[in-house]
Amino acid sequence: MTVESSAPDAAAADAAAVTTRGGARRATISDVAREAGTGKTSISRYLNGELSVLSPDLRARIEAAIERLDYRPNQMARGLKRGRNRLLGLLLADLANPYSVEVLQGVEEACHALGYMPLICHAANEVDMERRYLQLLTTYRVEGVIVNALGVRESMLKPVGSGGIPAVLVDRTVDGLDADMVGLDNAAAVRQGVQHLIERGYDDLVFVVQPFEQVSSRRERESAFRASIQGARAARSTHVLDLREEAAIEASLAALDTHLADAARRGARCALFAANAPVALRLALHLKAKLGAQWQQQVALIAIDDPEWAELAGITTIRQPTREIGYRAVEFLHERIEGAAPAARAAAFPGELVVRASTLG
Repeated sequence: MTVESSAPDAAAADAAAVTTRGGARRATISDVAREAGTGKTSISRYLNGELSVLSPDLRARIEAAIERLDYRPNQMARGLKRGRNRLLGLLLADLANPYSVEVLQGVEEACHALGYMPLICHAANEVDMERRYLQLLTTYRVEGVIVNALGVRESMLKPVGSGGIPAVLVDRTVDGLDADMVGLDNAAAVRQGVQHLIERGYDDLVFVVQPFEQVSSRRERESAFRASIQGARAARSTHVLDLREEAAIEASLAALDTHLADAARRGARCALFAANAPVALRLALHLKAKLGAQWQQQVALIAIDDPEWAELAGITTIRQPTREIGYRAVEFLHERIEGAAPAARAAAFPGELVVRASTLG
């Protein structure tokens, strides 16, 4: 954990003693100083990581005193004294998406390693909720914000980016916003998936994606799909599956059934390429209900994202290094919080093709 403070700051910010549930008084920095036989300045230096100015014997006494007294410094008070609170905001569009959960795990791991506390905001795919959470995070004086949201616009992020609070975008870019971005190398991942399908002999490829006009990663994947098919002896089409309304889902799946039936009549080998795990799950459930348990012998399915259920269902996927993505997002923020000011950076991670039964039929 990186701590920036002078020795007197930590001592001055030490909270007054409080009473615990059992009635025992919580140890203060003064108690630790008396127990170790030294002054509060030495304790502050120890807590701030200034170990080189303390003798080995004094460091050992302080460490023993802290352990005996179970001393826990008030990190929030110390942070506020320095204008730092070690809070990072994390705005997630959909916490029900396995991708978001795994990114969150990487964020939490990095926060623990670097001494931050994540403040998690779940917008439930509601653009208005995203806007409200972004405004709320600025009132909490967070030191940085990680954004993986559905409808974020440049104007929504101005209180963050232009307000001096560093922001990192995960799996998204925002037109007009100069910010760090971390995510999958979408073009390479889609090319990898298309190549696998073509090598397996599929000649009617359908890219199935949620509405993609306003979400950069979806646009990139759809564009990469169209580009990857060029020159190949395979038909291509894009099918939009809006998961927000059941009536729209049913209509979209009915249109997809028509396409599959037509491909069967033409003798084509059809493969569906799902843009993410939520789309893949809905497709797999529908295909099983429509075609039966052996549906993978009639139509192939590949998906970006590799949730746990994909292995159980035998779905070929392109696995994202989601934990690494979350971890790197925190590292980017930490570097800017600590004073680094390079041009906006992009970390695009490669995907890993995981071949299962759904593309081997």
